[in-house]
Amino acid sequence: MPDNAPRPSDDIRLDRQERAILDTTWCYYHEGLNQSEIAGKLGISRASVVNYLSEARKRGYIRISLDPGIFTEHELARRVADTFGLKEVSIAPSSGADTAARVAKMTADWLPHLLTKGDRLGVAWGETIFQVSEAASSQVIEDLEIVQLVGSRPASKGFAAEICSAMLARQFGAHCVNLHVPLLLSDKELAQRLLAEPVIVEQMAAVTNCNKTIFACGTCNEDSHILKTGLMNFEQLERYKKRGATGVICGRLIDANGVHMPTPVEERMIGITLDKMKNKEMGLLVGSGRKRVDPMLAAIRGGYATHLATCDDTARLLLKRANAQG
Repeated sequence: MPDNAPRPSDDIRLDRQERAILDTTWCYYHEGLNQSEIAGKLGISRASVVNYLSEARKRGYIRISLDPGIFTEHELARRVADTFGLKEVSIAPSSGADTAARVAKMTADWLPHLLTKGDRLGVAWGETIFQVSEAASSQVIEDLEIVQLVGSRPASKGFAAEICSAMLARQFGAHCVNLHVPLLLSDKELAQRLLAEPVIVEQMAAVTNCNKTIFACGTCNEDSHILKTGLMNFEQLERYKKRGATGVICGRLIDANGVHMPTPVEERMIGITLDKMKNKEMGLLVGSGRKRVDPMLAAIRGGYATHLATCDDTARLLLKRANAQG
C-alpha cells in the first residue's frame, strides 16, 4: 500500500464523519431542530453540530437562496422598470459596505431564472461580474453555453474575463467558450491577423451570436477598470471625459446617452463591439453605488440593458437623476 494511501481505519473515520455531517444537516434543515436538540438527538456536542453545519456549507451540500420574486415584484422595482422601459428590475436592500456583495448574491440567485435551455450567455468582465460568478450556486441549466465576451487581460483580485465566464459555466454545468486571445494587442495589424485565424473566427462568432448578456457599466473616474487594467492612462481618460465620456462597457467608452465613443486603442482590442451588445433577448446590467449612477443611466439609455440588478439606494438615485434631467 502506498505511503499516502488511506488506511482502513481512516476510511471508517471519514465515513463516520460524513454520516455525522449528513445527519446533522438533515436534522437542522429538514426536521427544524435547533443546535441543542440535534446535539441531544445525535449524542454529540453542540460545538460539533456547529462545525458539521459549517462543513456542509463549505462542501456545497446546502444551498440557501431567497425567492427572486421578492426583489422584482415590489413597488420600487416596478417603478424603475416602468421609468426606464426595462423588462424586469431586481433590487436588493442596501447595507453600507456590504451592498455590492448583496447585489451580487441577489443577481447570482436571479440569473438562473432568466436563462432557459439552449441560451447563449455572454459574460463580460470586471469586479462586479466576478462577484456574481463567485456567488452563484451550483445548478445545471440544460444546453447552456457561456461565452467570454472580451479577450484576456491581467486584472487585480483575479477578476479577469476568462475567470468570470469559467466560474459561471462550472456552477451552471454549461459549455464554456473562452476567447483565447489577449484583449489588447501591441498593434492593430497583429489584432487583425489574430481575428483572421480560424479558431478565433469561430470564437468571435460565438461572441456575436449570444442571445443574452450579463455586464456592468464602469465609471470614467480614477477608479475606472480601464485604468486598473492599463487599457488607458489617466491623461487619456481625462481627455475623453471632457468630451462627455460617462461609462465603460467591455472596455469601450459611451457618453451620457449611451452612444459609443470610439478610441484609437480599440483598433488593438479583441472582444465584443458595442453594436453587438444591443438588441439582445436579455441584457442584464449589474451595479450599485453613487458613482455608478451616471454610467448605469448611460447604459440604459443606450439600449444595452433589458434587465437591471441593483440596490434600493441606487435605484432611488437613478429615478432622482432621471427626473432631474427630464
